[in-house]
Amino acid sequence: MIDNSSLCFCGSGDLYDSCCGLMHAAESMPVTAESLMRSRFTAYAMKNESYLLTSWEAGTRPEEIDFSKELAVWTKLDIISTKKGTEKDNKGVVEFKAYYTLDEEEFVMHEISRFKKVAGHWFYLDGKVKSVAKVGSQVSQGKNAPCSCGSGKKFKRCCGK
Repeated sequence: MIDNSSLCFCGSGDLYDSCCGLMHAAESMPVTAESLMRSRFTAYAMKNESYLLTSWEAGTRPEEIDFSKELAVWTKLDIISTKKGTEKDNKGVVEFKAYYTLDEEEFVMHEISRFKKVAGHWFYLDGKVKSVAKVGSQVSQGKNAPCSCGSGKKFKRCCGK
């Protein structure tokens, strides 16, 4: 967990309370698809189900996010690229790598996520996981391999959705 005087998980270099904390408290809104991606990563790291659900587009949003089985500890976010997703756009794509630890080993998930703006507010639409691998390993998990998040499900039925 993070306290308000700690650096934000999103990788901005800013303090949480002047970065993603403002969005989590609904004191400001993400102005780009990338800023929404960063705030959502921080929400995952903090297990903030409420923010994740309210920032998810209604047509693709799950009813809940069950963090009780979440064994991964999200540690770092690297934005690889963005396509559109600026203040002037209504759609955007963010490619990123999200790092996490599980059973004292570090993993990286490479994903491409889509976002859309509705009535001036950005929402997460969906994402496609390109790979999940142990950091330092050149081999990515196949879709039929057990998911590295520790759920016990196949990757394609869990984080690979």
